[in-house]
Amino acid sequence: MLAHVDPADPDHGPRTAKPGTERMCVVTRQVRPVDELIRFVVAPDGAAVPDLKRKLPGRGLWVTATHGAVAEAAKRGLFSRGFKRAVKAAPTLADDTEHLLVRSVVEALAMGAKAGLVVAGFGKVEDALDRHQAVALLHASDGADDGIRKLDAKLMAANRQMPAGNDEMTPIPVISALTSAELDLALGRSNVIHAAVLAGPAGKTFLSRSQVLVRYRMANDGGADGKTAPDKTIPNSQTRPARHRAPQHD
Repeated sequence: MLAHVDPADPDHGPRTAKPGTERMCVVTRQVRPVDELIRFVVAPDGAAVPDLKRKLPGRGLWVTATHGAVAEAAKRGLFSRGFKRAVKAAPTLADDTEHLLVRSVVEALAMGAKAGLVVAGFGKVEDALDRHQAVALLHASDGADDGIRKLDAKLMAANRQMPAGNDEMTPIPVISALTSAELDLALGRSNVIHAAVLAGPAGKTFLSRSQVLVRYRMANDGGADGKTAPDKTIPNSQTRPARHRAPQHD
């Protein structure tokens, strides 16, 4: 008789986490594609750490990619239970994971900028929209409403002008997941409020990582169930968190 293997048990290493693979969340006990989960491994110091790229060595446990699920896994001691050993899970693990997700989005945007696939500044963004060159419109989450409203109106006009019945043409998403300071860091300039991503592989990577970050943040309270609020960032626009307004030099 074959031994029963609990699908929530740790995997046998990063090579088992190929795209299309499904794993069970240790919190919800629901089986999901690995793209909807975050893999955690145990660091040499015995702490649970997120493996966002699914490449870290050792066995891994999987948690639904929401703030609530990660927080609950840490609170309930599920890492120690799942790994069957003492594992430290910091009370700030969910926030720490979010910071890493933000960093991954910033890095992807920086890669796009180095490839010449990002333009910044109101005028350049407006021009990219007029020329139908943009595949994503970016606003700083702490940007002023006036400029955002004007560019959003321009975007709506651009989306309406897309040829009907062309499956390759999709509405341009609006992303406001990063602050002005984070946009500055990615693009290597000061006071970035508006930017646009142009077509290319680096842009696809940025969009994919942004979607993960937004869903991680937008899960319902107690989001351990993995249910998320309507995603307004892709393909529309994310509700911007209330923050101090950035200087409008863009």
